[in-house]
Amino acid sequence: MMAVGRSGGTVLLLCFSFFALVTAESPYRFFDWNVTYGDIYPLGVRQQVFYIISSSVKTSRGILINGQFPGPDIHSVTNDNLIINVHNSLDEPFLISWNGVQNRRNSYVDGMYGTTCPIPPRTNYTYILQVKDQIGSFYYFPSLAFHKAAGGFGGIRILSRPGIPVPFADPAGDYTVLIGDWYKTNHTDLKARLDRGRKLPSPDGILINGRSNGATLNVEQGKTYRLRISNVGLQNSLNFRIQNHRMKLVEVEGTHTMQTMFSSLDVHVGQSYSILITADQSPRDYYVVASSRFTDKIITTTGILRYSGSSTSASGPMPGGPTIQIDWSLNQARAIRTNLTASGPRPNPQGSYHYGLIPLIRTIVFGSSAGQINGKQRYGINSVSFVPADTPLKLADFFKISGVYKINSISDKSTGGGLYLDTSVLQVDYRTFIEIVFENKENIVQSYHLNGYSFWVVGMDGGQWNTGSRNGYNLRDAVSRSTVQVYPKSWTAIYIALDNVGMWNLRSEFWARQYLGQQLYLRVFTTSTSLRDEYPIPKNSRLCGRAKGRHTRPL
Repeated sequence: MMAVGRSGGTVLLLCFSFFALVTAESPYRFFDWNVTYGDIYPLGVRQQVFYIISSSVKTSRGILINGQFPGPDIHSVTNDNLIINVHNSLDEPFLISWNGVQNRRNSYVDGMYGTTCPIPPRTNYTYILQVKDQIGSFYYFPSLAFHKAAGGFGGIRILSRPGIPVPFADPAGDYTVLIGDWYKTNHTDLKARLDRGRKLPSPDGILINGRSNGATLNVEQGKTYRLRISNVGLQNSLNFRIQNHRMKLVEVEGTHTMQTMFSSLDVHVGQSYSILITADQSPRDYYVVASSRFTDKIITTTGILRYSGSSTSASGPMPGGPTIQIDWSLNQARAIRTNLTASGPRPNPQGSYHYGLIPLIRTIVFGSSAGQINGKQRYGINSVSFVPADTPLKLADFFKISGVYKINSISDKSTGGGLYLDTSVLQVDYRTFIEIVFENKENIVQSYHLNGYSFWVVGMDGGQWNTGSRNGYNLRDAVSRSTVQVYPKSWTAIYIALDNVGMWNLRSEFWARQYLGQQLYLRVFTTSTSLRDEYPIPKNSRLCGRAKGRHTRPL
């Protein structure tokens, strides 16, 4: 092995040994993470709870990675292989998932319980990922239980390879900005509340990079900076803005966009955006603001944009933003479009793929559901409230373990019937082109994410979707992304090219709704056993449930 560079505290190596299932000619980046509990003070209150179990005192705190909250960034380049050794020093199982990273041909390492066995306490697991044919801004997060409410998340950036044109000049600096709502209540108590069938209360505050009213971004006058903004919160859409500064949108979850200027930007839960700002004001401090959207009580937090040499604190009224206006947000969403002439992860223009000319093979309609089952609050999709199986679904497929789940245990049409419990899996065919419509008959803004894919957001509007709604679709330059919002009493339509075999989680990004059943798995299926279509199970995969004791592949 030969060291060839350093980035973000990791060592970039060229490996000439064939590391399981990843491309030997692509660079490797190695990460060693220790996941621990630790004291954090994001809202001025130490997040440490003591409670009694079997006459002993148990401590539960915020979740740190290498002592950091938020966790360390992952810096990478298109096609890099990421070797991430995760030591679970918690007293409970743990998993990390990679929001927006497609893990092509390898859903085994996706980090959701439907695909990957948890890491037991006081053990480790090494994720072997490849950011194949991707660029852009994403994040990772803990996917089990309600760990996301305790931290354990961090930014992911995938840069273009040298020689691939990027449609803007290199910025003077590149910042990860993680925003999200936050509770003072410990994550174990929030989970217990949900387990008792109760809804979550409103959050206590909003954080910017793990801090309330304190995060600072340093700039120099006259220079331009990139901010990679992700909403890593639990349920609230947030509006982001900077006092006296306009923001140029340049990238959304791996797609270079038309470079539209905004004074503020709605970032729905689970979404990621890249903006450019130019430090073109007098050198002092300016407010950076994140505030809740579509809530009865508007929650606001501030950070600071600090010019080099500033001796003047931020002052004056904070920049105002939208509060409950749906049309404002809808119009902004429609204004976000793909830059057709810019390159993506490859040198050919993003507009080379004419998605609007491809015949649809299938239309799937998903509608959200909310109600009670056995006297407890539950949520679902197409009347099915998801319950995890005793074995990861992908492992059940590989080992041909019967009885773990049923294929097509959920309808591909919104039924409107009463909620019921099941392990919902919908099979779709590899190498087909489909349409999914998300219907939202509830009076809240919802947000959905699909692992393993990006999709074209071709339409969104109020009222009931029907086939005539396609007349208003954007079939030319719709943005391609992996997380999309659905407005109240409205619908959103997406197109997907099913080119990634595997078991992929489709979920609400409202984490309480996801935890209580608003999710399913898309089984993208082919009869082919070629490595060109799907990798076999990694040699180091943990085996659990009914797969425990079986063998992956010869070492």
